[in-house]
Amino acid sequence: MTNKLRYFFGVFISLPLLPVLYFQGKKIKKEIPKLPEAKNPKGFVNGNFKDTLHLLSIGESTIAGVGVEFHENGFTGALANSLSTELKSNINWRVYAKSGYTVQQVCKKIIPKIEEKTTDLIVIGMGGNDAFTLNSPKKWTKAIENLINLLQIKFPETPIFFANMPPIKEFPAFTKPIKFVIGNLVKVLGEHLHILVNNKPNIYYNNEVITLKAWSKRNTLPTNDSKLFFSDGMHPSELTYKVWGKETGVFIKSKIRK
Repeated sequence: MTNKLRYFFGVFISLPLLPVLYFQGKKIKKEIPKLPEAKNPKGFVNGNFKDTLHLLSIGESTIAGVGVEFHENGFTGALANSLSTELKSNINWRVYAKSGYTVQQVCKKIIPKIEEKTTDLIVIGMGGNDAFTLNSPKKWTKAIENLINLLQIKFPETPIFFANMPPIKEFPAFTKPIKFVIGNLVKVLGEHLHILVNNKPNIYYNNEVITLKAWSKRNTLPTNDSKLFFSDGMHPSELTYKVWGKETGVFIKSKIRK
């Protein structure tokens, strides 16, 4: 089954669930506390190396560090530490992200605010909000292409890395119908992203589907306590950010030849 057919099949079988999703979504939104974004979106990892690399991370709530107090304990801080080890470089990092933003909103409201004139690495974490707003694969792909084009105008030689899509089906705060509908849409969006970047030089996407079981096995972590992985049932905990940042750093190292 092609991605297009899979999407339309998913829409068709999900239609009876839409009223359920609406009321369950309202209930979840009411019950889950609204967590703030992390503080201090700039940082420096001094590994006492000769070289220093500049990292920009861009995205939605996970990149904005929802779930931890400071970015150094979030995804970008963990990623910077991982990259410093993997690439044998000091890392100067900065975050540009906003909770609740779709790719289209990032293009309009975040990219124009980027102050840097040069950077060595760009990492993007998106997908959750586009799935929650039931964005179609066609609109998603168009928005991603626009995002890439805007970044390449600013940084024509800089490699761009897309992090894994959010593991919606793992979120303990969500009901089975929400996991089914939104989780499957995230999968379809990820497949479209994978196809798109495969045709573009210097653009990479980590298409591994995140599962807590696989993460736990690779990092020797318990698998039976969701509190270790989620701060509010849907956003990462400090532990999850650490693992995600570490694994993203390893992925980037596999694509870069120094």
